[in-house]
Amino acid sequence: MKGYSKPALLIIFILLADQLLKFWIKLNMSMGQEIHIAGKWFIIHFTENNGMAFGMEFGGEAGKLFLTLFRIAAVCGIGYGVVYLIKKRYHRGLILNVAMIFAGAMGNIIDSTFYGLLFSESSYYEPAKFLPAGGGYAGLFYGRVVDMFYFPILQGSFPASFPVWGGEEFIFFRPVFNIADAAISVGVIMILIFQKKYFKEEKKVELTPHNEIVEE
Repeated sequence: MKGYSKPALLIIFILLADQLLKFWIKLNMSMGQEIHIAGKWFIIHFTENNGMAFGMEFGGEAGKLFLTLFRIAAVCGIGYGVVYLIKKRYHRGLILNVAMIFAGAMGNIIDSTFYGLLFSESSYYEPAKFLPAGGGYAGLFYGRVVDMFYFPILQGSFPASFPVWGGEEFIFFRPVFNIADAAISVGVIMILIFQKKYFKEEKKVELTPHNEIVEE
């Protein structure tokens, strides 16, 4: 099991943090309710989405089912990738980053696959109930992903003379996301930043007849 403990602990930590926060949000907040953590710049804003990370949508119910099944297939592939990287002794940083992506994908799959069965509908008037007597709000694979982190750091309007968006309101950062989304994004960004370090080619070493080391 050498090499597996840290990636496994990281995956468990992200999944627990993600799911515990989502459960708390579902059971204690109504849809659209906000808790201001740091003024207007860091807000817990409860929303749900049927689609991809950061609230993007994808093609109605058929698209929702396809996306959920695609996520399950993708997370199986990523999980295999983590095991492969460990067995082949790749850079530890790369292994941990891929483990973060795996955990994030798994976190959102849990929502998409099971939350429709586990919870009643979240309304704008009251929180959802866990394992309601009348059944959940949707069937297997049709659950919605819970999002809550909102960072509207910059808000204002484009100048009237600005092309296309002149006079329109802008907010940065507009998307609402969750811990799973953040884990996926951080993992991908870290791989892009450190890809030369992670994927550098090993120098080939040969011995001459006089046992001198020659590097190619």
